Amino acid sequence: MTASRSAPRRPALNADLVAHWCGKYLSAAPVELLFETGYLAQIVGLRLDDGRHVVVKIRNWQDRLISCSQVQRWLFERGFPAPEPIVGPTTFDGYAVSAEMLLEGGQQLSDRPGAPGLFSSGLCHFVRLAPLPEQVGSLEPSPPWVGWDHSENQLWPKPDDRDGDLNAHEPGDWLDQIASAVRARLTEYAAVRVVGHGDWYSQNLHWVGDRLHAVHDWDSVVAQPEAAIAGHAAAVWPGTGGPGEVASIQQTEEFIDGYSQARGRAWSRDELEVAWAAGLWNRAFDAKKASLVGDNTDLILTRLEAAERTRRAGL
Repeated sequence: MTASRSAPRRPALNADLVAHWCGKYLSAAPVELLFETGYLAQIVGLRLDDGRHVVVKIRNWQDRLISCSQVQRWLFERGFPAPEPIVGPTTFDGYAVSAEMLLEGGQQLSDRPGAPGLFSSGLCHFVRLAPLPEQVGSLEPSPPWVGWDHSENQLWPKPDDRDGDLNAHEPGDWLDQIASAVRARLTEYAAVRVVGHGDWYSQNLHWVGDRLHAVHDWDSVVAQPEAAIAGHAAAVWPGTGGPGEVASIQQTEEFIDGYSQARGRAWSRDELEVAWAAGLWNRAFDAKKASLVGDNTDLILTRLEAAERTRRAGL
């Protein structure tokens, strides 16, 4: 999920409940709190009395989380830098609770020459190793910031982290027009769906030098056309969690080019347009959502940049 979001709205299980869950599902008790963080999920790092360092994740239940966990395990077993899943998700106190081994080390990669190629090749490797969509359970619905493929009758899906109806909110007519054109373009695009990561940006990735060391936020796994998955990432990849940290036109272009090099095949014109359109959905959704609370939408998408992205998307 990208920048310019309101204050975190996440579950908050107290320490006793977390300890109870650990005893029930991990057969061990927490002896040290290593960290606690998260945005839409409560993420707790713990040292257990059997010596393991684990991460317990608590979030609202969605059936798709089971499929996301299946994808995470699939890639972990094939050597991809995913934390090892241990348990879950299970239902507990009304939430989805799971645990994985803590994958320590690494740091966010600075935006520097060559960074777009590293990010894009990492995503391409993810897609190449991932299972086919039919080999796991349903990954629907896609997270709303990449949710152009939602099944609702209205244009915008429900925001993930704040109240409000984007379809009833003004101002934003120009964002509605963009999103409508993008959604029409993407839904008519007939291409095989693949499994990929729907929130591939810097805050979710840790590196050791130029080597991808750890990929986080497996709840954001999606099944969409490859060009759309690459395009979403290309529009946001430099973000580290602060407002306005999105990809420029040049950075988006470098990411899309880097992905085609990583897969060893040039994009067709159709695929290129879909990639630019998918990234434009991401940015338009976040801008529309920011307007709900009076945030500066220009930090996410200006009209001038939207016009250029629209042109490149063939809209």
